[in-house]
Amino acid sequence: MLHGHFSHPNSRGIGGQPGGDQMKLYIKYMVSVRCKMMLKEELTRLGLHFANVELGEVEILEELTPLQREQLKMALVKSGLELMEDKKAILIEKIQNVIIEMVHYSDELPKVNFSDYLSSKLNHDYTYLANIFSETKGITIEHFMILHKIERVKELIIYNELNLSEIACKLHYSSVAHLSYQFKRITGLTPSFFKSIKQHKRSSLENV
Repeated sequence: MLHGHFSHPNSRGIGGQPGGDQMKLYIKYMVSVRCKMMLKEELTRLGLHFANVELGEVEILEELTPLQREQLKMALVKSGLELMEDKKAILIEKIQNVIIEMVHYSDELPKVNFSDYLSSKLNHDYTYLANIFSETKGITIEHFMILHKIERVKELIIYNELNLSEIACKLHYSSVAHLSYQFKRITGLTPSFFKSIKQHKRSSLENV
């Protein structure tokens, strides 16, 4: 599901820039390309114009009327998405989306330290982000990222295009042994045993 928040024209979103008549909406549970397509379809159906659609947010070219806002909220709920209102919830969603985008949809993880990368992306001190995330989600940012990296490892094993050494390199593990240890700690299986299972079961990103 998605929560949404929208800024008034000329206001700043969290880590955002002021923008003319544009309005930025924040969406919860937006974790895939499919979610982006669903959102675009709903916006088009409601006659709304958008400049940019990313995981977790969209820039609308006009200010929403109260009726349009309610129509959009109802449409998103039917699609499993939600408009977000709470600033803390928006920030948590932004953290999650940066990690999901980085792990699942980037060709290569950033070479810089992740804490620096996240701070620069969201324009907040990493300690603040880490504290607010763990207080709200009950797990650390690091553990959340590990869970998603393991899901990505599963995906790459299933694709069978890279060997374990190449997967370890792609996801910045120090060694195959490190990847294997983390994989077994999270899944209870070794990567090689997982690969041998005919029915591979991957969690949906919404449930990670």
